[in-house]
Amino acid sequence: MTPITEVEGRRVALSNLEKVLHPATGFTKGELLHYYATTAEALLPHLRDRPVSFLRYPDGPGGQVFFTKNVPPGTPDWVTTAEVRRMEGPARMVLVQDLPSLMWASNLVAEFHTPQWTVRVSDEADRLVFDLDPGAPATVVECCEVACWLRERLAADGIWAYAKTSGSKGLHLLAAVRGASSEQVTEYAKELAVEAEKALPRQVVHRMTRSLRPGKVFVDWSQNAARKTTATPYTLRARPEPTVSTPVTWTEVEECASPGHLVFRAQDIAPRLQDHGDLLAPLLDVDTARPLP
Repeated sequence: MTPITEVEGRRVALSNLEKVLHPATGFTKGELLHYYATTAEALLPHLRDRPVSFLRYPDGPGGQVFFTKNVPPGTPDWVTTAEVRRMEGPARMVLVQDLPSLMWASNLVAEFHTPQWTVRVSDEADRLVFDLDPGAPATVVECCEVACWLRERLAADGIWAYAKTSGSKGLHLLAAVRGASSEQVTEYAKELAVEAEKALPRQVVHRMTRSLRPGKVFVDWSQNAARKTTATPYTLRARPEPTVSTPVTWTEVEECASPGHLVFRAQDIAPRLQDHGDLLAPLLDVDTARPLP
């Protein structure tokens, strides 16, 4: 029988709690649910009002991994949904607005991916994002060097950037913006990626072409497009170990000398939140959002 638990007055079914999802450490589904329950205070504000794309891995990263964008069958009627415009036509997607919804969604075993806009103002972007993806033998160490250049370039335009690990092998930069469409933010991000390649030609590439990427950092500006999503802060990733897309300080970025220095797992997040709070909290303050130049 599937266990039923009550979360803030909602009945939530939790299944297969002993199932190992991250085989390198034996991390189970029960531990995954515990992680999300204890990280909810920091995670939920980054999910709220953003339609979620779920990258599901119900049998672990070695099993079938697939995206779910539409509302999954069997979704409880108390989970908030919203109609979202997509290229192929309108679709209904999930909004994870509260702890019961988060625990229901966590039971699906999925990464959380969200766009750079909210359903409240879907035609205006409130985030700018760069996904820094290293091509071997480059690592997150080289991503950190590029991140520091982009931080200074954004600051020159009055925009303050914050960093988080991707939870995989790269780094994400995020900034709060206002007064621009996703198309305008995308164009601005592309311009800065091109500038970065000109300034750091041996380290940076702004095009996705695979043959250009070995040994360089691909500055992916395209995730600012309205139709695209990025791993949400604090989401677990479908990796052999339970790695997390983790906010980091600029000191950690500047001092990163080895890829292992910026690898964080589920058990690392509670102590970091206790020490630092949510390092991305300024992104949630409308007063920090800046217009594009």
